[in-house]
Amino acid sequence: MSAVTGTEAAPTRRGILHAGSLGMLVGGLITVIGSLLPWVMTPFGSLSGTDGPGLWTLSAGFIAIAGALLPWRRVVIGHCFVAGGGVALIVVWQVGRLLQLSAATDSWGQLLPGMGLVMAAGGAVILLRTGTRVLTKT
Repeated sequence: MSAVTGTEAAPTRRGILHAGSLGMLVGGLITVIGSLLPWVMTPFGSLSGTDGPGLWTLSAGFIAIAGALLPWRRVVIGHCFVAGGGVALIVVWQVGRLLQLSAATDSWGQLLPGMGLVMAAGGAVILLRTGTRVLTKT
């Protein structure tokens, strides 16, 4: 018998996708799409998110998508929490700014969050939940 035949195991191949890949892809795509949509609805029209903080959330969305394709667990957790936490912080800041402007001008109900702001908030929740799930999974 030759040395080739025996109990040699075939090398295991490690894939790119991991337990949090789907959540990170969905959260990142929702954040990217929400960053491009209107963030504030006014009686005079809508204000796009790409003028300011939407660019930051757009970058965070692409960081989340990149993290979905990395095989290292700690890096994946970092990508989830950095992207999701950053987007959540920006969304809270923008909602606070809307409330401040509504109170200062006494125009309650005139400045409303747009679909982009809502989608960015949803993407942040998905990313933070995915990061928590990957962190607690052993």
